[in-house]
Amino acid sequence: MPGASPKAAARRPLVSANWKMNHDHTEALHLVRDLGLRLTPEDTGGVDVSLHPPFTDLRTVQTVAEGESIPVALGAQHCHYLDRGAFTGEVSPQMLARLGISYVLVGHSERRRLFGMDDATVSATVRAVLRHGMTPICCVGETAEERDAGRTEAVLAAQLRAVLEGLPAGEVATMVFAYEPIWAIGSGRAATPVDAEDACFFARSIVGEMAGEEAARGVRIQYGGSADAGNAADLVAEPDVDGLLVGGASLEAGSFLDTLRAVAGCYRS
Repeated sequence: MPGASPKAAARRPLVSANWKMNHDHTEALHLVRDLGLRLTPEDTGGVDVSLHPPFTDLRTVQTVAEGESIPVALGAQHCHYLDRGAFTGEVSPQMLARLGISYVLVGHSERRRLFGMDDATVSATVRAVLRHGMTPICCVGETAEERDAGRTEAVLAAQLRAVLEGLPAGEVATMVFAYEPIWAIGSGRAATPVDAEDACFFARSIVGEMAGEEAARGVRIQYGGSADAGNAADLVAEPDVDGLLVGGASLEAGSFLDTLRAVAGCYRS
């Protein structure tokens, strides 16, 4: 896809590495240093990159990335929607903001499915992240059962509308959404580029309906679900796929860089 395409000109792609519950702070240090040694300007030219390590690794990753001028943004995997309180085990958006976090994953399918995060909580968390000057990466997606029942669009519409209701268009335009079909996450079975495009196009149409066409044109929509170097270029070549949320392929520097390079190649003029 040529770098001068309307999509590339309008929306800078974002590739986000979600390490999930992997890598202690020592392993994180080695991984980030490895990334820094291998990254070239061409790897990130025209592409934004965010790393989302576990909470215990945030300071380590930040110190290495800043100290060695590695061109990556620091991201978190989750936060509570309140700034403080009796919520043992949680981390507040205020805490993340004071660490200099740029992006926060909100409503990842594992948070929804395993920890009971519902649409109302996702909506409240998105607003908390925005309130503290960070960018939410709001995750939406359907299960295999919902897909087989032909309910993909109904599920996406409900999840998106719950988040977008009442948000100012200017704030919506700064957000990132990630379409992550639950049936593809960690399964090795990625959505086809056509599947991803159909879902991302539909998601953008809901943004347009709720926040206006200007917000819809500006908002970035990633694909997440068994994304790697083998399918990255085909996925982001689609006009409404603005980057990737990468899981397993982000846990080693080599596989993540290969994925990033595949994305960057689609935007290079």
